[in-house]
Amino acid sequence: MVTEPRLSVERTPSAMVLITEDLIRRRAEHNDCEIFSLEEVSLHQQDVERIDHLDKWCRQLKILYLQNNLIPRIENVGRLKKLEYLNLALNNIEKIENLEGCESLQKLDLTVNFVGELSSVRSLNANIHLRELYLVGNPCAQFEGYRQYVVASLPRLKWLDGKQIERSERIRALQDYQQVQQRIMEQEEAYLLKRSGERQEAQNQSRAQQTDAKHAKGKAAGNDGRWYTDNTLSAENQENCPEVNPGDGRVKSDEEDAAFWQQPSHYTPESRLETHRYMEEKRKSKESRSEDKRKVKPARTLIAEDGRVLNVNEPNNLMCRLDFSLVDDEENNQIILDLGIYRHLDTSLVDVDVHPNYVRVLVKNKAFQLVLPEEVKPDSSSARRSQTTGHLVVTMPKASELIQKPRKTSSAVQSQNSTKVQNSSRRTERLEVDPKARSCPDVANIIQERRAQGPLVLSGCRPRDGSENGGDFTEDSEVPPLI
Repeated sequence: MVTEPRLSVERTPSAMVLITEDLIRRRAEHNDCEIFSLEEVSLHQQDVERIDHLDKWCRQLKILYLQNNLIPRIENVGRLKKLEYLNLALNNIEKIENLEGCESLQKLDLTVNFVGELSSVRSLNANIHLRELYLVGNPCAQFEGYRQYVVASLPRLKWLDGKQIERSERIRALQDYQQVQQRIMEQEEAYLLKRSGERQEAQNQSRAQQTDAKHAKGKAAGNDGRWYTDNTLSAENQENCPEVNPGDGRVKSDEEDAAFWQQPSHYTPESRLETHRYMEEKRKSKESRSEDKRKVKPARTLIAEDGRVLNVNEPNNLMCRLDFSLVDDEENNQIILDLGIYRHLDTSLVDVDVHPNYVRVLVKNKAFQLVLPEEVKPDSSSARRSQTTGHLVVTMPKASELIQKPRKTSSAVQSQNSTKVQNSSRRTERLEVDPKARSCPDVANIIQERRAQGPLVLSGCRPRDGSENGGDFTEDSEVPPLI
């Protein structure tokens, strides 16, 4: 398993930022932090002031991003034989050099630098695969005949400053090359002379600033050698004292800051570097000032000295005070706390602690504490969080057992129930009958049976004439006489 290195840059005693192995490994996450086989690395906006170590650690590099740094010159890239794209935009480069060893170089971006020696572009003839070049934003791009000179000097170039080089343009540039070259040399010589004066002026200004810094440091100290920011001064005097940079002792005020930005200066590598260092110095001064003025807040009092538990709803950075509701569920003999936690807050930042008489919830180390109306069972309590709203629901059973009372019924209901019981007791039982007995009789068979036995004789009927069938007649006392 590859450990994740710490992102850092190394600063030399002269405050120069260098490229470190940890920085490269951090930028090589897509390559499992392996740098020997790294083919692409981005080191932009790291305040790097020198190209170093890359030609030793990353021999397989094909794409290298170094834009928006403080690099003054191109160096230590000659061993990158597989390098195809080099981006050095927004740096302090003044000359094109040391790229002959980049045999596979196809694209070079030097946008917004300080290249004034346009003749140095001819060194790129050694890069036979170079097809794209960007010099826009450099002083040399303002020279008369700049494009014609570059097109004629680099016959293999296909694109210059994002514009394709046509064949007709190249022919015209080659025809006028002698005249254009002469004009370019004159303008380049004038620029280098001007640049030398700017460099000398910057050195003089730097010496003056150092002298002013020493003078300000001498004024800042008292007769006894102590600074006026010592703790021996009163709090009121400390608040009225101007800002002092702990590095050089210079006083930082709004007037000085405004004077720095309003002071006219040339657009040179020295002025750009000075601006960067001024901003870095101001940032460090502000950080040190904030650390000194930062007061450690006392711990929030959750329990008073006399043992009383306090209700606390500490404000949170995300949601201010937490909304909550406390419900006494008498039916289930429990107390329910619904705490409105922000739904996007990770649950690992929430800590719940239930006590017999109160409940405490820590949300990002901010305390919410509530005294309970009754004693609860901490061991039987549970906490759940809604995946939809993010609310935290804490269920706390009461310590006292609930005695269930018998339910009272009304007299009307009792009488109705007794009536139902009586009616059910009076119901007659019905015996099950054979289903065959319920079926309809077969009339045809009955008639056939009667025909076979003879005429049908009604029992209990007295014949009209006593002589008819007198022998078979029997008197039945239960049958009423016929009229």
